[in-house]
Amino acid sequence: MLEVKNLSYHIRDRKLLDDVSFRAKPGEMLAIVGANGAGKSTLLKLCTREVQSSVGVIQLRSKCIDTYSEKDLSLFRAVLPQQNSVVFPFLVSEMVLMGRYPHFDFHPSEHDYFVAELALKKVDMWNFATRIFTTLSGGEQQRVQLARVLAQIWDVPQGILFLDEPTIGLDLLHQHQMLELTREFTKRGFCAVVILHDLNLAAQYADQIVMLRAGKVEAAGTPRDVITSENIQRVFNLKVWLIEHPEMDCPMIIPQHNQLSDNH
Repeated sequence: MLEVKNLSYHIRDRKLLDDVSFRAKPGEMLAIVGANGAGKSTLLKLCTREVQSSVGVIQLRSKCIDTYSEKDLSLFRAVLPQQNSVVFPFLVSEMVLMGRYPHFDFHPSEHDYFVAELALKKVDMWNFATRIFTTLSGGEQQRVQLARVLAQIWDVPQGILFLDEPTIGLDLLHQHQMLELTREFTKRGFCAVVILHDLNLAAQYADQIVMLRAGKVEAAGTPRDVITSENIQRVFNLKVWLIEHPEMDCPMIIPQHNQLSDNH
């Protein structure tokens, strides 16, 4: 679905990514984690062709990403960026319908309206459909933006979702609901590549994790492979305890408070 091979990226004399390789498969959520400045957002921008590198290869659906037109990409790949600047007074329903733009030329069909409605209901925002988007709270806006990207590839076989820190601005309940919803779509055959800061969320929801450190892949594999006290101390400079999740088969992280005091 997504394969990254020996990817590097420079800005002038600064190397932001160095020989990064990994695969994200259909039916899986892959989380990209790492400290601030590790290269997570840069990697996502390369994978979504927002920026381009001359070093390395990125393949989507077994084809080089550069061989696709923007139209072709938009038919099976949707992107939720970290920031969405909206200044015009669009209705919430209009914002979500924008996700259907790749699927019609001039006028949306009844099916497009139906998918937009389904997507809004999925994120529990249908009651806000006639509200002006900019009047919503940050968390509500984030849920509407998720509905937009879901509407874009709602009925596309093996669609690809790229989500850059999708839980920003969300309360605890909606953080988990957003990732549970993303995982629901991966169970339908979608591939999701998600940047997360919260390692506990990554451990609970991701099938695979890529941990970056200074632009390089420090660890990659299942949550149990990657979420280790040694990796966390090396990448985040933080000593932690790991305990078993009481219901799920994954580790949970507890920082050592004396370490927090020492690093302050």
